[in-house]
Amino acid sequence: MKAMILSAGLGTRLRPLTDDRPKALVEVNGRTLLEITLSRLRSFGVREVIINVHHFADMIVEYLKTNVNFGMRIEVSREEALLDTGGGLKKAAQFFVDNSGRSEEPFIVHNVDVLSTIDLRRMVQFHTDNQALATLAVQDRKTSRYLLFDDQLQLCGRQSGDDQPEFVGGRQQAHALAFSGIHVISPRFLKMMNEDGAFSIVASYLRLAAQGEKILAFRADEYYWRDLGRPENVAQAAHDLKQKVIAQ
Repeated sequence: MKAMILSAGLGTRLRPLTDDRPKALVEVNGRTLLEITLSRLRSFGVREVIINVHHFADMIVEYLKTNVNFGMRIEVSREEALLDTGGGLKKAAQFFVDNSGRSEEPFIVHNVDVLSTIDLRRMVQFHTDNQALATLAVQDRKTSRYLLFDDQLQLCGRQSGDDQPEFVGGRQQAHALAFSGIHVISPRFLKMMNEDGAFSIVASYLRLAAQGEKILAFRADEYYWRDLGRPENVAQAAHDLKQKVIAQ
């Protein structure tokens, strides 16, 4: 199984930890966020990974070389200009196509700055069983930006803060859930991204959901999850690991 780790961001929220390194190389109890993410993916059978890089890109390349790619096949997608989540995946799309030019197996996209115990194997099975185009791990928790899903767990809109909800596909009632930065995606999605340049993958999801494509929620409320985008969150994650709230 293949995966993409999104790690090209500037890590501005993590300053001063990212003043001299990319966010992927920020450490939690002596392990980098990149190593933790790779280890998680490997434990679920992922052996081939592409990582997008921009900020201190050469440090990540050297880090992977020094660690012999952690025993995995790893490619790097360099972004001279930041392409956001959608543009980054679109640039790396060829990685998910086999020699025949096709691929049917879903792949995982995982933010480098999230820590979780979400069962990726179960999530992939949910995605496959429901023949989804994309499946997003979501939780019922507070956030600044929500995705909206109907009773069938189909994406139907989004909402920022106290703003009015933005619906797609004609639905007007929904559950507001927080996206966790982990996706399972069917390869056919790659050819459906008609946006260009830098763009959010959520823009593609909303457009395709409005057209009736299955963009589904995987409810991950039972699992530990933490955003590691701020220094205080990294410190809390380190504490949680030491207290064995989450296994390292």
